Amino acid sequence: MSEGLKLMSKPVTGPFEKTPGWLDWYNGPSKPRFRVPDGAVDAHCHVFGPGAEFPYAPERKYTPCDASRAQLYALRDHLGFSRNVVVQATCHGADNRAMIDALVHSGGKARGVATVKRSVGDAELKAMHEAGVRGVRFNFVKRLVDFTPRDELIEIAGRIARLGWHVVIYFEAVDLPELWDFFTTLPTTVVVDHMGRPDVGKPVNGPEFELFVKFMREHRNVWSKVSCPERLSVEGPPALNGEENAYRDVIPFARRIVETFPDRVLWGTDWPHPNLRGHMPDDGLLVDFIPHIAVTQELQRKLLVDNPMRLYWPEQS
Repeated sequence: MSEGLKLMSKPVTGPFEKTPGWLDWYNGPSKPRFRVPDGAVDAHCHVFGPGAEFPYAPERKYTPCDASRAQLYALRDHLGFSRNVVVQATCHGADNRAMIDALVHSGGKARGVATVKRSVGDAELKAMHEAGVRGVRFNFVKRLVDFTPRDELIEIAGRIARLGWHVVIYFEAVDLPELWDFFTTLPTTVVVDHMGRPDVGKPVNGPEFELFVKFMREHRNVWSKVSCPERLSVEGPPALNGEENAYRDVIPFARRIVETFPDRVLWGTDWPHPNLRGHMPDDGLLVDFIPHIAVTQELQRKLLVDNPMRLYWPEQS
């Protein structure tokens, strides 16, 4: 374990009581065997609080344990990454202060994805842009957020398009047919979280996943994160299958997306892994999952360096 991680405190909730059953993040991650390419970006992670400084939203559907920017950046260094994309967590609602604080204290090594409401002012959007925000997230997972009218989301998308930002969408595979027409009207680059959460118990060439592949094929502004095998796997945690076979049922799905759309894929840890009840992943093993889905150095560099730099640091790519 790296010296930085030895200094990481045990996860706590501060003045808030954690939702019963939610697991704390794992604070003893292994050192990955896979060495990520120089300049690699963890393109999907979060910060939670700390609640004493950045209170959780009253309308939240869950209360996590605290997970600070210092702990996130210690993990980044331990895993061998150079940069982070910090995505606003639903437990903070549209109060982006914790996420923006992480960006401001990153030394230019982090960009952000915010959650905003229709009432957000142009001055606030400009300030977020200067802090490093480059996108907004629309969440359609009903167990995590309440419904937001689509006309409001379209209005927000139009406003952030003028800043060169993109839209991140989070949904579940069964809802894609219903959401298709809305998604295809968005006037920005669209980044799908976690491949649209496919059911990996179904065939990789079955109609449900084929629809997602068609969605990406027909709309070249659509990107996908090939992240969160721990959320998608139905085979159980690595301890049941051995480290070399961790999350193996997710591999065909993620590998297909990486190889079919190599210039439009991203990867992230999803640390600190909110809303997990079954098992909490070892982030080192998640990194070791990467060469199973991006099997050549060229694909690994596109996934971890070239693509996230082009989207989040275009001035440096």
